[in-house]
Amino acid sequence: MALLEDLLGESARLDASDIHLVPGRPPYFRVHGVLAPADNRPALAPADVDGVAKALISSRARAVSRDAPGLTGHDSLDRTGSLDGAVTGPSGTRFRFNVFRRQGELAVAIRRLEDRFRSLTELGLPDSLYQLCDLPDGLVLVCGPTGAGKSTTLAAMIDRINRTRKCHIVTIEDPIEYLHPPIESLVNQRQVGSDTSGFNEALVASLRQDPDVILVGEIRELTTIRTAITAAETGHLVFTTVHAGDCAGSIERLISVFPAEEQAGMRRQLSMVLRAVIAQHLIVADGAPARPPAAGTTVRRSRVVVSEILMINPAVANLIASGKSNQIYSSMETGTAQGMQTLEQDLARLWVSGQISESTAAAMARNPNIMRDRANLMRKQPLPRAGANR
Repeated sequence: MALLEDLLGESARLDASDIHLVPGRPPYFRVHGVLAPADNRPALAPADVDGVAKALISSRARAVSRDAPGLTGHDSLDRTGSLDGAVTGPSGTRFRFNVFRRQGELAVAIRRLEDRFRSLTELGLPDSLYQLCDLPDGLVLVCGPTGAGKSTTLAAMIDRINRTRKCHIVTIEDPIEYLHPPIESLVNQRQVGSDTSGFNEALVASLRQDPDVILVGEIRELTTIRTAITAAETGHLVFTTVHAGDCAGSIERLISVFPAEEQAGMRRQLSMVLRAVIAQHLIVADGAPARPPAAGTTVRRSRVVVSEILMINPAVANLIASGKSNQIYSSMETGTAQGMQTLEQDLARLWVSGQISESTAAAMARNPNIMRDRANLMRKQPLPRAGANR
């Protein structure tokens, strides 16, 4: 436990987002997107990693045993080979962890969560997205790869609702990452494994708990997707995440889960309940610094969010219903007045504002030439909103 607390404290000092522990190697820290071993620490013995893993498993087991006596973290690890959980560090910062087996030994991956709720502007997203928090119903998707900050974005939006609306919020997470004490809203947070057996079971049950807003940590199975769409249809505002690279891809990802004979009907249903899709990625801020660094100093690169935003209007809903997702990109390019933006537009903004380099922007863009065209247009007019480092 002392080693675990020491590592958690060092991650905060280094401003590291992740810690990786494997036997025979020193601890690895991911600082501003770069993963490297700690210079000042010796290699970890298998007993060291086992000790940290058991301390984390014990914290998870205590939570599980409250509602499922006899079930322990060891049981879950033995069944699946890995175990998810969350723990609060000595300073009060929350950490998400995954303990897993590799080559007969235990290894640990720990992610440091934000110690406060940040505004969308601080996260590098437009304030206009707050309008989604005022919706009475519908489905809002946040998509992106693992580690892109989807949970942090959703936490910011749930916090906004909690501070501005008198309503009942139910969250279903695995694990619970950000704690939302009730402010204006009543907030009930349920953790898969300790409070419920699965996402779909909790989502079905939540419909009988008088919710106004439901957060589902992730939807990937057919039954959970179907239930989430039903919840949005029946007057609830549902937020969730999908692992997909862009807005159109997340829509197709949801539809592809269903059997072929059901997909046309699900497209129509989704087109009626979907309100917005936000796709985001974290990239290294390698743009030219505002002033040259002092001699002998090391430049620490932070990361910035690049996002793509699709707001559902009647034209976009028709494209979804008719299976013409390939045409959605054109609607996004012409929908800036409604809060939409393409990946190329946001990359151009970050490049023009000096936050990222041209090479990074071009490598990330689907079409580098379009990105450069958007950048040239931006240089001829005032810059749009400035993103924030994260």
